[in-house]
Amino acid sequence: MAELSEIRIDKWLWAARFFKTRALAADAVKGGKVHVNGQRCKPGRDVKPGDIITVSKDQYTWEIQVTDLNKQRRPAQEAATLYREDEASAAKRQRQMELHKQQQAFLHPSERERKPNKKQRRQIHRFKQDAG
Repeated sequence: MAELSEIRIDKWLWAARFFKTRALAADAVKGGKVHVNGQRCKPGRDVKPGDIITVSKDQYTWEIQVTDLNKQRRPAQEAATLYREDEASAAKRQRQMELHKQQQAFLHPSERERKPNKKQRRQIHRFKQDAG
């Protein structure tokens, strides 16, 4: 097989496991959440080793450099070899994670985001039936 020299940004993000599907990766690129070499791009933009990519997902940001290309999605350990993250970016993201954990710890358990349990779901269903 011939060695890849370029690959679409949405396909690379999917193969590097930043997004679960190519459609989610393409939507993020279209929405301006991904920048290549400091510029906004389209999902069809080709990336090559050496390009700098900035990915904003949820409340976190990755500043990474493309080191390798792969058009197939591989296990997480292999996917991690496709890029190298900037140390400042990793430290900043770790601080954001710690801050988020601290904020969640200070919230009262009733204010935390969580799914309703079985009893609460039944109450919701009864409430909706009574209201309708």
